[in-house]
Parts: sequence; structure tokens; C-alpha cells
Amino acid sequence: MKRIGLFFGLFVLGFQLFAEGYQVNLQGNRQTGMGHTGAGLLMGASSMHFNPGALGLMDKKYDFSFGGSLIFSNNTFQKQAPSTYEAQSDNPMGTPFYFYGATKISDKLAVGLAITTPYGNSLKWGDDWDGKYLIQDISLRAIFIQPTVSYKINDKLGFGVGFMAVNGNVDLNKALPLQDMNGDGSTNISGNTWAYGFNAGLSYKPSDKLSFGISYRSEVKVKLDEGEATFNVPKDLYDDETSFPAKTKFKAELPMPTNITFGVGYQINDKLLLAADLQYVGWSAYESLDFDFENNTPILEDSQNQRDFENTMVYRLGAEYAMNEKFQFRAGIYYDTTPIPEDLLTPETPGTDKIGMSLGCGYQINDKLSLDASLLYIHGTKREDGYAPTNFYGTYYSNAVIPGIGLNYSF
Repeated sequence: MKRIGLFFGLFVLGFQLFAEGYQVNLQGNRQTGMGHTGAGLLMGASSMHFNPGALGLMDKKYDFSFGGSLIFSNNTFQKQAPSTYEAQSDNPMGTPFYFYGATKISDKLAVGLAITTPYGNSLKWGDDWDGKYLIQDISLRAIFIQPTVSYKINDKLGFGVGFMAVNGNVDLNKALPLQDMNGDGSTNISGNTWAYGFNAGLSYKPSDKLSFGISYRSEVKVKLDEGEATFNVPKDLYDDETSFPAKTKFKAELPMPTNITFGVGYQINDKLLLAADLQYVGWSAYESLDFDFENNTPILEDSQNQRDFENTMVYRLGAEYAMNEKFQFRAGIYYDTTPIPEDLLTPETPGTDKIGMSLGCGYQINDKLSLDASLLYIHGTKREDGYAPTNFYGTYYSNAVIPGIGLNYSF
């Protein structure tokens, strides 16, 4: 029974879906169609997310962009041989969105506001699958609100910085190995919190054909001080002093890691644009998961759990081809390595190395309004691994199909 503290420590692991999950960043359908490149490109208001330094170099007085995507994802788990057990998730459809609005205050100064959902996920394994004591389902959301200012140092160089206010929400369910005539016990954990950070970038365009950029997204400490855990267990285990409180508050903290991205864009000719991004993710900040309950009992203990995540790289390539003055065709590919070490893989975040392949198109409706559409397929490579503290091992597969659409208005 004293292992309940460890079981609950696994709960907060769900928060890492804010930052790992499928590692999908759907902050612009033009960029998504180009393999999510953008740090080295000048793309108007949407540069607030990819590289705030490029915002100061935008050539319009006003620029607005908004859109969204639909995430259709699937996870499969197979137990190790000789078992033939297999489970498949039934994930709800995800609906990330973005909005950007920017204006030039003067020839050199631009300001804007970005509202994005770069992190978050929904995962549902079901109530009775073999990993129900680790996770049944989880729903996470993170909304980033980022006011941004950018300054054009000269015609070739721009610098920008944005302040990030992040609202995060989690709701998670799992079973507990405490049975009575009605079956397993269960618990729900939920919470809402605000966290803060900043985004900065430098954009350099030495010629009409070539552009460079580097952006820095700070680590954000997600601190949940007023989370709530609710228990549904056999009646003889409801006891504030010796077993389970019916409800208790908890505290937890998780870092959303530093991101540093270097990008380059090259306009080969009037029709073809190429882009490449190299992204570093500072996952080593996530060393341990500590879980502090307000009401401790001999069964419900605080917990400290090893994570030891590793820093990773994401490699991105993209292209855009102008078929004519109104229509553009786009394509991209990227490779995203998982930060989760061997023997620390759980079904809350079945992290694997991922390959993303995208297609997209753009259509200029008139001189002010344009439309972007994208289609992204993400393939998680097969991973045979598990979580050593609970000896839950097997083979994981994951994939996602993500269509998206957006509108841009500038004048």
C-alpha cells in the first residue's frame, strides 16, 4: 500500500505532454506545409512564434493570420512475448489553433500579439486495459499569450522579443489496485495554472535571396500549487488520517524546456524557396518529478521519481514552389528524436523518435487576403521499452494525421 505514493507520482508525468507528446507545433499552416520551418524566413505576423526578429522586417502596415488544425492520432501497445495482448487508444480529436496580429508603429518598430496552442494532447487508453493502473485517459491544454515587440536595426537586420503568459489545464484518470465488489478503485487529478517565459530572435537578410535567423524560447517552469486529487476507493479506505482522504490538494512542478532554433532560407529563383531549421530542445532540465500532497497518510505519500530526460535535436527541411501568381505548392519533412531514456517510457507519453512529412498549398484570393492549407503525417518509430519501477514493458507504435487551414489578411 505504501507504493501508492509512487503510483501518484506517475500522474504528473502527464504534464509532460505539454512539451513532448507528438512534438507537433502547429503555429502556422504555411510553415506546417514546409515541414514546420520558419526561423530563417520572413513570414509577417506569424514570425512572432518562429522568430520575433523577423517581425520588424515585415513590409506591410498591418498583418493578421489565424487558423487551426485537426489532430487524428493513434497509439498501439503490444505486450512482450509470449503474451499476445494488444491495446489501441481511442484518442479524442485535437483542435489546436493560432492567431497573430501585428502592426508597424514606424518604419523601424513593429508590435504584435500572438495566441497559440503549441503544447497539449488528448490520450485515451480506456478503463480496463492492462495499463489502467498507470493511465486510463488524459486531457491537456496549454494556451500561450505573447505580446511582442520587434525593431529593425537596419534594412537587413531585425531583433525582437516577446513575453509569454501560459495557461495550462490538465484532467487525468487512472485506476487504483484497490478492489471491492464494484471493481477497481479510481482517482481523478485536475488543475489549472499560469506560467511565464519569453521568446527572442534575431533575423538577418544579407541579400534578396538569402536569409538567416536564430530564435530562443526560454524554459517555462510549470508550477501547480492548487491541483486537486479525488479518490473513489472502497469505503473502508476513506480515512483522512490512516488511508485515503476523499479529496486533497497537491503541488507539482515541471519544466517546459528551452528551445534554440537556427534557420536559413534561400530563394533559388522567382518560383522556388528552400528552408532548413535545426532545433535544440533542452530536455535535461527535467531530472525528477516531485509530487507533494497536502494531506499525507501512511498510504498516500509524497513521491520523488527519476526522469533524467536527455537533450534532443529536431531536423527540418521545407520547400515552396510558386505555380503562378496566385497558387503555391509546399512540402517538408522533419526528424524529431525522443528525450525519454531507456527503461523510463510510460503509456502516458509513449515517446518515440518521429518522422513528420507534410504537404501544403497557398492561394492568393486577392491583394489582401490569402488562404493556406496543410496536411501533416507523423510516424512514430517502433519502440520496445517500458517503465522499470512498475515493470510495465511492451512495444509502442504511434501515428497522427493532421489537416489544417488558415487565413491571412494584410494591407
